[in-house]
Amino acid sequence: MVSCPICGNSVPSLKINDHIDSNCQSFIDEPTSSSGEQSSQKANVPSFFQPTSARKASAQASSQKDTQPSQVDASPLRSVNGKRNLTRETDSPSERPRPKYEDAVSESQPKRPRVNAFQKAAPLAERMRPRTLDDVCGQELVGPNGILRGLIEQDRVPSMILWGGAGMGKTTIARVIASMVGSRFVEINSTSTGVAECKKLFSEAKSELSLTGRKTIIFCDEIHRFSKSQQDVFLGPVESGQVTLIGATTENPSFKVQNALLSRCRTFTLSKLTDENVNDILHRALRVEGPNYSPSALVDEELVQYLAKFSDGDARTSLNLLELAMDLSKRPGITKDELKRSLTKTLVYDRAGDQHYDTISAFHKSIRGSDPDAALYYLARMIQSGEDPLYIARRLIVLASEDIGLADNTMLTLAISTHAAVEKVGLPEARINLGHATVAMALSKKSTRSYRGLNNAFAALEEPGIAGLPVPIHLRNAPTRLMKDIGYGKEYKYNPNYVDGQVSQEYLPDKLQGRKFLEDLDLGEKVDPDLGIGEYPYMETDS
Repeated sequence: MVSCPICGNSVPSLKINDHIDSNCQSFIDEPTSSSGEQSSQKANVPSFFQPTSARKASAQASSQKDTQPSQVDASPLRSVNGKRNLTRETDSPSERPRPKYEDAVSESQPKRPRVNAFQKAAPLAERMRPRTLDDVCGQELVGPNGILRGLIEQDRVPSMILWGGAGMGKTTIARVIASMVGSRFVEINSTSTGVAECKKLFSEAKSELSLTGRKTIIFCDEIHRFSKSQQDVFLGPVESGQVTLIGATTENPSFKVQNALLSRCRTFTLSKLTDENVNDILHRALRVEGPNYSPSALVDEELVQYLAKFSDGDARTSLNLLELAMDLSKRPGITKDELKRSLTKTLVYDRAGDQHYDTISAFHKSIRGSDPDAALYYLARMIQSGEDPLYIARRLIVLASEDIGLADNTMLTLAISTHAAVEKVGLPEARINLGHATVAMALSKKSTRSYRGLNNAFAALEEPGIAGLPVPIHLRNAPTRLMKDIGYGKEYKYNPNYVDGQVSQEYLPDKLQGRKFLEDLDLGEKVDPDLGIGEYPYMETDS
């Protein structure tokens, strides 16, 4: 026989679990001792294992014994909410035992769940976050026939990298995946999670999988900010299936995520949201949350379309702007133009992201294509977004030799002067110098002869036996007597001693004699078939 740790009754040792499962009602051995012994036995049970009512009774008895040891109060017990209360009606407030926190909470009016308070404090973009795949807007990957949706519905979610711009739904998709497959979901951020924390998560995931069979999805936002050592720690758990990794990045994973981790994950590219997609999202927010803000008539269809276009495919930005617009619209005397100016301040691209390289590439190619309008547009985008003006000036120096080259040698001088002007003047005035050089180079004639000739020479060096060819002996320098005796420079013809500097003399090694690297044409010979008649002066048509 053993004593039940909950009720204190004697129970056969083999039936103790069944006794506890029956709420201490079955398999109780008949008492063989007096009631005093049973009370003593129950009293010896630790209070931690006693029922709540027994603990309350014990506490009340102890309090009464301390305050009135020689008196017995026979007044009736009060009933609160249908339950017995050990506080007697004759007790004064000072004599009554202080209720415990959980008792006070149970007797008071129920409070709203804490999650509702957080939801109320969350911004509009967070409250409008989709909860199901059907609510996700503009992403074919999770649409009715989407590849990723099929994997999710079959509960075969692989480790993946979600690549897309801000506000396209990467975090939303990850959370919806976790809720649909019923997996344990853990969110981490590269800025606050180290290797030790990751290893702890892997250990917890392994225990969860072995005990309950439930998988763990680890969602890593901004995974491109993880260092190499942090990315390495994911390799083993991801490969073994111990965890399912969903990484989100706004940067090209080919450059920012190491190949070993990429090979263990599938990369899904999210589509940029169209203006129509963002418009639908804003209208849904107005239907659901609009009554809580009671915006003025300024928040109309025209403003919604304006915000949708301005957000440039970023749903989070559009919702944040809408929330601000609904609040500002209630200010007395504010006009729609003032509302727009207060909402929108263009930040075109992230200086450290892909758009940094995409925009400077478009700027370079616009000048190369002799399109001053496009070149000025990309120049303005870079300057307004806070790009380093010296970086732009250095690119112009490269461009002056690469694309204009021999067609106008003064452009290199102009580019160097522009760099010096930007360095001495600085923004905002230096934008004028950059605009001057940009337009001049865009309108200038182009020649890539020198650039292509240099590339041809580098290509020749890749051929076997070319890079180590000996320099012709008559071109070698002879600083010592021994070198002169050997014949270094003996047959060299000094060009300035001859008429117009013309001599018959070879300068390439014997194996490369007759080889030409510099081509005769400034530009290529291809004709773009998309050009119409009259757009290209040398285009001829069959007549």
